[in-house]
Amino acid sequence: MSIAIYNTLTRSVQEFTPLNEGEVRMYCCGPTVYDYFHIGNARSFVMSDVVRRYFEFRGYTVTYVMNITDIDDKIIRRGNDEGVPSSQVADRFAAAFLEDSARFGIRPASMHPRATQTMDDMIAHIQGLIDNGSAYVVDGDVYFRVGSYQEYGKLSRKNIEDLEVGARVEADTRKESPVDFALWKNAKPGEPTWDAPWGKGRPGWHIECSAMAMKYLGRTFDIHAGGNDLIFPHHENEIAQSEALTHQPFAKFWMHFGFLNIDNEKMSKSLGNFFTAREILDKYPAEVIRFYYLQTHYRSPLNFTHEGLDAAKTGLQKLQVLYDALGEAPAGSGTVDVAAHEQRFVAAMDDDFNTPAGFGALFDFARDVNTVLHAEGGLDATSRDAARDLLHRTTVEVFGVVRTESAGGGDKLLDDVMQLVIALRTEARQEKQWALSDRIRDGLKELGIVLEDSRDGTKWKLGE
Repeated sequence: MSIAIYNTLTRSVQEFTPLNEGEVRMYCCGPTVYDYFHIGNARSFVMSDVVRRYFEFRGYTVTYVMNITDIDDKIIRRGNDEGVPSSQVADRFAAAFLEDSARFGIRPASMHPRATQTMDDMIAHIQGLIDNGSAYVVDGDVYFRVGSYQEYGKLSRKNIEDLEVGARVEADTRKESPVDFALWKNAKPGEPTWDAPWGKGRPGWHIECSAMAMKYLGRTFDIHAGGNDLIFPHHENEIAQSEALTHQPFAKFWMHFGFLNIDNEKMSKSLGNFFTAREILDKYPAEVIRFYYLQTHYRSPLNFTHEGLDAAKTGLQKLQVLYDALGEAPAGSGTVDVAAHEQRFVAAMDDDFNTPAGFGALFDFARDVNTVLHAEGGLDATSRDAARDLLHRTTVEVFGVVRTESAGGGDKLLDDVMQLVIALRTEARQEKQWALSDRIRDGLKELGIVLEDSRDGTKWKLGE
């Protein structure tokens, strides 16, 4: 069985075959570091992280590159507003990006190249395009000659003639065509600049990713990923300026992650529904947010709500409790076909990284394990260890949603906490606070913990 991926370039699901057997070379567009990244960016970063982790789960060696754009109009503007060099703004928010990514459980990329550290590569790339007639210089600016690349629009399915009509209103009259885009911007007062053969200035946004991707992954690599909003113009322009230079395919597969809305509305500062990843991480554990993202297929839009996060927290607790319980469960005699459940998980994830179906397989697995684990005979040591190993490799290593150590520090403390909860509920019942008693029981049931009342008292167990 092999992994199948929806390729934006072909608009179809295709079997993944790497350029080099057993290896995956993958590039994901990273942040422009002028502010903290928002929860829409976080979804793309988390999904890309899971794709990388799953390839590793399937035995591939992954070279994963995520750039940091540290020179851009927005960075310069913020530096001017704050009265500090743009490099200071970029350094501050690049550090914040890495810090918040770590809090999200996003593993560091194999390389996090910064645009300002790849300037020689960009200049060489642009010079090559000038030399072969794909770019031209006007007053120190360099533009890509879109008409020179016959396949322009193959990713976004946009037509050059239609783009020209739409661009003529505010077209730069110095350009040969209104759709030609900047590779290099001539030096302006108060902006950082670099020396280039055609004059001082700084790179355009699009050329940065092409140069960084090819520097670390080669002229052609396996997968290029990013948010849907980057398909045009960013990724379209990346393809054009890269393939016009190399005359080789830039990336074999293009993966794009769906948009994120807030309470069914587009996230916007003007609507007051704009949240940074840092703000959400202060309110919810990273594992819960990751689980919430992964309950929706990566290509589908995701509606972000606090109610949804609360529900995700409850659902995820069932997997966490089982993982913790398996760590110290005594050996019994019952068995579970762990291999069959793993096959279901793999089949789901091989189908274009279908994380909702992957979790469906895991929750079915958890139900079956709980049934045997809490039956009279218990779960034998082989099944118990295999079950915990599968949970570890999937929920910890692939999805990053289960902690290897419970918040309580282990089953002993969990039992102590439950005994306290039972005592408080018993006290409520003695005082005829039936509503409170039922609320405790029902709330625990939602978390996967079942209370059993009898004449001998109340006992608890993990539910199915």
